Amino acid sequence: MAEPILVLDGIVKRYGDVTAVGPISFTVDDGEFISLLGPSGCGKTTTLHIVAGLLQPTAGRVVIGGRDVTDLEPRHRGMGVVFQSYALFPHRTVFQNVAFGLRMRKIPRDEIRVRVRKMLDLVGLPGVEDRLTDQLSGGQRQRVALARALVIEPRILLLDEPLSNLDAQLRKRMRQELRDLQQRVGITTVFVTHDQDEAFEMSDRVILLNHGHIEQSGRPEEIYDTPATRFAAEFIGNVNLLEGHVVNADGPQVMVALSETLNLSGIAARPGFTARDPVYLMLRPERIDLHKHPPIGQDALAARIRRRVFSGDLMSFELDMESGHSLLCTKPSQDEFRGFAPGEAVWVVPRACRVLPRPS
Repeated sequence: MAEPILVLDGIVKRYGDVTAVGPISFTVDDGEFISLLGPSGCGKTTTLHIVAGLLQPTAGRVVIGGRDVTDLEPRHRGMGVVFQSYALFPHRTVFQNVAFGLRMRKIPRDEIRVRVRKMLDLVGLPGVEDRLTDQLSGGQRQRVALARALVIEPRILLLDEPLSNLDAQLRKRMRQELRDLQQRVGITTVFVTHDQDEAFEMSDRVILLNHGHIEQSGRPEEIYDTPATRFAAEFIGNVNLLEGHVVNADGPQVMVALSETLNLSGIAARPGFTARDPVYLMLRPERIDLHKHPPIGQDALAARIRRRVFSGDLMSFELDMESGHSLLCTKPSQDEFRGFAPGEAVWVVPRACRVLPRPS
């Protein structure tokens, strides 16, 4: 098996008595696109800066290509970095901005000219070499920052929320363009974001951080479908979390008592649940089937629609269950679901429930 190109081994960063990060450990394979995802203050940018060499860890090691680079300066690590602000030189031309790293490395002038133009073609900015960066749009400035990071041919590309300054529509378009570019170049990429959609659309793997620790790591589908904790479930998309306790557990299948009259089964997020353990039963809103009449051959629960929200492509329903619980259900904006109205009695069938640990 190929050796990971990047290894973080027991990284800790403290500021006085405050631990900002760690200990955390993870690896990144050659050519992989991973995202560090989490809320503000969770330690994702601090972690990225430790990888880049802009911050020194309190403990732990950073290993690149099998070499311990923990004590190396940033310029010796072979990294390309794109910051949230892009950090472009406003009074220099696009060519001068992109060529900056090459000139610092004493690359011959003719080679610089060829590499800069080739890189501007790659990021979709041919013919803008002589413009000042403040004459460019937000999307163009982001491409210039990418070109400057990539032109030095780094082993790893580090992206610190580079899309956050763009408007919503441009941000969506740039996600795919950035991912396509990363795959064409084949460069290992570590991307920092607080936006779940960005992380899920672009990444091979997502590392979810919370209070400086790794809450969960895996493919986007894995984290969405099988969150391991309440934090992971709530941070990733909409979710219904119902408090209950375990009635019995048969392997991964767990029966949960939600009230004296309502038991539902789900798949355990971890092994080891036993009777009377406090748990959450997790239901994703889109995995609740909604019926006007009791479906034949299925165990359905009676409910009443409290509220209906039309959002263009989706219909959202707030449901009051006979058991006293409330559920959020989302459905495609199709005629069969547009016909449901507030106050109407309905039947629901939950699917793909997960059982998560709950503090006592």
